[in-house]
Amino acid sequence: MYAIFENGGKQYKAGVGDEVKVEKLGAAAGSTVEFPVILVADEKGIKAGAEVAKIKVSAEVLSEGKEKKIIVFKYKAKKNERKKQGHRQPYTVIKVTAIGEAGKPAKKTAGKAAE
Repeated sequence: MYAIFENGGKQYKAGVGDEVKVEKLGAAAGSTVEFPVILVADEKGIKAGAEVAKIKVSAEVLSEGKEKKIIVFKYKAKKNERKKQGHRQPYTVIKVTAIGEAGKPAKKTAGKAAE
């Protein structure tokens, strides 16, 4: 079973037990967060739209960090214009603990699929 959820204008695919880097959340390590689901696929088929309106992805925050530095260099020929700038994108690492309706106990189907 996997779900596609949304955070920070981006979409992520994850199953139960997966670790995912998402946009920075500002949540403390060890706290639980929920994300709205766009699509769910399991052994019964694929669900999307109104069928997944109540389904959420629950995850535990593991850590926060920054990506490797990228260099942005702007240059205009023959004008002596040069601008060098660096950027490190912040992220949060989460571990998906459950995919299901909000308020219901955690579904752990990843262990059954592995056996």
